[in-house]
Amino acid sequence: MRNEIVIPEGRRKLAQVVRGASDVIHIADAERCLDITRIAAAKLLSRWSRQGWLRRVGPGVYVPVSLDSLESENVIDDHWILVPALYDPSYIGGRTAAEHWGLTDQIFRDIVVLTGCPVRVRTEERAGAIFTLRHVQPKMIWGTKSVWRGSSRIALSDVHRTIIDMLDDPTLGGGIQHVHDCLRSYFSRHDRNDGRLLAYADRMGNGAVFKRLGFLAERGHEGDSLGGACQERLTQGNAKLDPALPCRRMITRWRLFVPESWFLESPA
Repeated sequence: MRNEIVIPEGRRKLAQVVRGASDVIHIADAERCLDITRIAAAKLLSRWSRQGWLRRVGPGVYVPVSLDSLESENVIDDHWILVPALYDPSYIGGRTAAEHWGLTDQIFRDIVVLTGCPVRVRTEERAGAIFTLRHVQPKMIWGTKSVWRGSSRIALSDVHRTIIDMLDDPTLGGGIQHVHDCLRSYFSRHDRNDGRLLAYADRMGNGAVFKRLGFLAERGHEGDSLGGACQERLTQGNAKLDPALPCRRMITRWRLFVPESWFLESPA
């Protein structure tokens, strides 16, 4: 007579929740899958986390731990799946999106997230990954595309929004030199769209974007018409090419303060 394998009740419930959730497990998933109260679901997930079957990655947010990851701090192969669970409304952007779209060969350790949630710290570590956060108003979350990572759908800035975000805040792009390199890569792409770029910059509503874009576009032979369109949209007041750098010299044509090294290579 064949011995029947009896699965412990707790293990059966855990498997039920893991099957019924996506890559990331919320309290609501356990509540729905097991038809229990929210309080009971929260206690159950917390217990499984203490037992090592789940890893807590945020308030009420867990990921399952595979057997070969029980002794490791890093239990997630793709940390992008944490972004919607931890930071929605949000999207991945800046240098992380630039790497995804092939605008750069550089590999960055952090994941840049623009979120409508309150941001208390600029950088935080979750489940072994570093997230660089910037707060944006939810109404400014546009110009994104959805990409699938496992069973999770992640919002990512499209290639045009990626450029505009980095011109709006060069720190998102790893500094203005890297932003310039990404812009040159953009100019050589088959999906380059100057009209879309200008429309996004108009919608962004930051005059410094046109100053930076026009100045950088003029430095390359492929950006002349774009530079002219930016000149038509030039606003009053001065801006810095990169607020994180000493910018003491003025490019009067663009009402833009630039570092000394950039001034020597550019027409005043």
